[in-house]
Amino acid sequence: MTMSKEYIPLEKLDIYILAMEIGEMVWQLVEKWEYFPKRTVGRQLVEAADSIAANISEGYGRFHYKERLVFCYYSRGSMMETITWLKKSKERKQIEPTEFQNLKAKIEIFHLKLNIYIKKLKQTIKNQK
Repeated sequence: MTMSKEYIPLEKLDIYILAMEIGEMVWQLVEKWEYFPKRTVGRQLVEAADSIAANISEGYGRFHYKERLVFCYYSRGSMMETITWLKKSKERKQIEPTEFQNLKAKIEIFHLKLNIYIKKLKQTIKNQK
């Protein structure tokens, strides 16, 4: 995840891979739900989880590192929203505590790696001045 001159395809970027995995895990959980929970909390949960990867990819497609950084912040916001909807899903007995813990663990890894990536982006921006 270094900001070197070497180009790393988006599909090989750790944070993108993890974000895509989170989105798929959430989808697999929600698609089994009954209509009302799926239509309300489920829809919000899927949209938030999918937005994590979508913001990483949108930022990665931007020309300037400062723009990429902004989309990383959006991704982090979507990650936090995903956690909130997961908590609501657990409290409303839509997901099992073990499913919640598995997703939360994956999200914590993503969060750590995203913060490292953000720090490297900030350093790259600083070095460009």
